[in-house]
Amino acid sequence: MKTAEWQLLRSRWEMVEGGRAPAARRQRVPFRGACVLSAGERREKALAASRDMTRQRAPRAPETRAPLSGSVLAEAAVVFAVVLSIHAVVMDRYSWCAVALAVQAFYVQYKWDRLLQQGSAVFQFRMSANSGLLPASMVMPLLGLVMKERCQAAGNPYFERFGIVVAATGMAVSFFSSVLALGITRPLPTNTCVISGLAGCVITYIMKHSLRVGEVIEVLEVLLIFVYLNMILLYLLPRCFTPGEALLVLGGISFTLNQLIKRSLTVAESQGDPVDVFLLVAVVGMVLMGLIFSSIFAFTDSGTWVSSIFFHLMSCVLVLGVALPWLYRLIRRNPLFWLFQFLFQTEIRIYLLAYWSLLATFACLVVLYQNAKRSSSESKKHQAPTITRKYFHFIVVATYIPGIIFDRHLLYVAATVCLAVFIFLEYVRYFRIKPLGHTLRSLLSLFLDERDSGPLILTHIYLLLGMSLPIWLIPRPCTETGSLGGARALVPYAGVLAVGVGDTVASIFGSTMGEIRWPGTKKTFEGTMTSIFAQIISVALILIFDNEVDINHSYAWILGSISTVSLLEAYTTQIDNLLLPLYLLILLMA
Repeated sequence: MKTAEWQLLRSRWEMVEGGRAPAARRQRVPFRGACVLSAGERREKALAASRDMTRQRAPRAPETRAPLSGSVLAEAAVVFAVVLSIHAVVMDRYSWCAVALAVQAFYVQYKWDRLLQQGSAVFQFRMSANSGLLPASMVMPLLGLVMKERCQAAGNPYFERFGIVVAATGMAVSFFSSVLALGITRPLPTNTCVISGLAGCVITYIMKHSLRVGEVIEVLEVLLIFVYLNMILLYLLPRCFTPGEALLVLGGISFTLNQLIKRSLTVAESQGDPVDVFLLVAVVGMVLMGLIFSSIFAFTDSGTWVSSIFFHLMSCVLVLGVALPWLYRLIRRNPLFWLFQFLFQTEIRIYLLAYWSLLATFACLVVLYQNAKRSSSESKKHQAPTITRKYFHFIVVATYIPGIIFDRHLLYVAATVCLAVFIFLEYVRYFRIKPLGHTLRSLLSLFLDERDSGPLILTHIYLLLGMSLPIWLIPRPCTETGSLGGARALVPYAGVLAVGVGDTVASIFGSTMGEIRWPGTKKTFEGTMTSIFAQIISVALILIFDNEVDINHSYAWILGSISTVSLLEAYTTQIDNLLLPLYLLILLMA
């Protein structure tokens, strides 16, 4: 009976199937095969089919070009004001090259911003900011121009040519970053390529008839080092830099490495103070140490005790077996004896070292106290407020001002040692080296902000660099004849004014009392005005306590420089601790 009923149902089903179209029968074949699938597999196939249908039905959005924001245009206007001011002071063929570079960098910055928005950049850059190509591209060329002018006025032809090389190198690495952005932009921006090509032709023609053969080779060497460092460090350190910050930081490291190689090959002919060589060896040595440990720990776990012991032993080998012999070859004396004799040469230096040790202890106590507050609070994601982070700015100001007034050479060397210690501790934190690696991760996580989005924490290192670069970059052989008079006498204080006073006051007053915001930014009008006012008061105090500073009726230029840099602080999204002191240094030295 059951067999007869089954045959009847089967015959009726075949009659129904026979009346359907062949296409319908073909569509049912996958469904019959799906009967042997599990419930989870059928669900996954159904979801995949629905996604395919959604993709087919969804209309493709047309590609639109994002307009330039008001903050980017305002930042560009401030940078162009600085470029034109330096051009008006210098007014030679090199300054015309700087103007051409600024024009093409403005157009290419828009392409970089589009690449970052679309996620089409070659490397992973910091996403909480724009590309920053224009302000970063102009730092090295403008710095080279003002160094050339000051050394030419002082009658020092060696450092005058050195300033020209700095300017040419900055233009070369900036133009390479522009070419990189244009090369990966699709479709190819014809108008921007024409503008960049014209600017490149002008710069190449002028530099070809201005640089000597050895200087051209030096520029090309720096460019080659810069290309390799870009490929290595931007791959190892994703989201740590914007394109502009990478240009500024890696360009500086490349130039430093090339200078060290040049001095090592020409020891007998090299000119300069041993403290300059000490800075070069410290910076290059710490960068090479990071590259070595990154290549080693890419294949092993760096958080074990075996790896930690290897890290400490290898660090001792690199310092004692590479860095110190390198220093000995360059300064022709025992580096440890020279450093000990230099630090304790006078009674003032002993007092300054004791005072700085107290400030360093106080800074460590602030970090420990803030972490104790976080541990006692209910929320483990507690972050230090803005005012708390600015405590370190006040501590740095209290550190640098006595050093600038009483002993700049000691401050030069102490800042170099501090930079090496900061970078070494960041390696310990990054690689989780025992016994301090995890402790440093916990302590420093309290002071993170949106700019520390990558694997490295660089904010405190940028603060140290911003305060120290005006001390390191001032052409000391060109200042012995008194060529740094007027507003140029404030050049060593550029970091103190821009970062230690201006940025700190703007952040505190802007976050607590600011109501009127600059268009397109979170910065406030009240913060900027109080920043300018505080820097003017600081200049007055410097005139009272530092007898060597004589601004010589350059009040208008000083006020204009401070106001321009304060406006740049309001609109830039780059690392202000690094960018602002350099621009104030350039304006004051002009």
